[in-house]
Amino acid sequence: MPHPAIIKDNVAVITGGASGIGLAAAIAFARASMKVCIADVDQGRLAEAATKLSSITAATNVMTFAVDVSQAGSVAELERAVRERFGGTDVLMNNAGIQPGSTLFGKPDNWQRIIGVNMWGIINGSRIFAPNMIARGKAGLVINTGSKQGITTPPGDPAYNVSKAGVKAFTEALQHELRNTKDCRISAHLLIPGFVFTGLTAKGRTEKPAGAWTPEQTVDFMIARLQAGDFYILCPDNDVPRALDEKRMLWAAGDIIENRPPLSRWHPDYAEAFAKFVRGD
Repeated sequence: MPHPAIIKDNVAVITGGASGIGLAAAIAFARASMKVCIADVDQGRLAEAATKLSSITAATNVMTFAVDVSQAGSVAELERAVRERFGGTDVLMNNAGIQPGSTLFGKPDNWQRIIGVNMWGIINGSRIFAPNMIARGKAGLVINTGSKQGITTPPGDPAYNVSKAGVKAFTEALQHELRNTKDCRISAHLLIPGFVFTGLTAKGRTEKPAGAWTPEQTVDFMIARLQAGDFYILCPDNDVPRALDEKRMLWAAGDIIENRPPLSRWHPDYAEAFAKFVRGD
């Protein structure tokens, strides 16, 4: 059985919807006979994505909107435009994200932009869309795209890690709020992709690495886990078994409990201990 929000004539809004996981989700929702609004900062890619969607569903069921998710006013304009065009929103996928790379003491503008898009984009989308979604009285979904890096926090890209860790904490709080809101039929879910081959991760490569998933695989997995009722939608990788992801997450929590150095799993003094933990010795 499909999720009750992913049905014919319901409305899906996807930020970062012109490419990658966002576009794959838009295509999947369109194939489910939903009305779809793809929102993105890139007008050119929006037009190309709309053409693809119009080959799947009627053009009247497709809407595009240029948005800067880091700006609450821009997101409010998006929400209002969707209500005017389609009557409201049933599925909101806060998916827009950037990963230009960062260093701890790098330019503050870079940090502000990464956190503005990746974290504030999700906060803005959820806070602005959810009240009217609740008021519709229908089953609905808020899907926030996080990252394994927001949980395992590997060294090398601190601004991205901070933004995605914030998404995890915010989405947990959002679901708690929704489930304790009277007559609310909206649920929140945290999509946790692994290595997905998109424009964000290609880094100049033209062919998908064997270890990466496609955006379509990620969305298929997401929809299946939404139907199962999962809050944490933890996607596996082709070359990283779920068991290893779980071990990394457990070890990360253990840093606090055992008072180990932060990121001890990447600390040379703990390399053997972590290896034994992964093996289950």
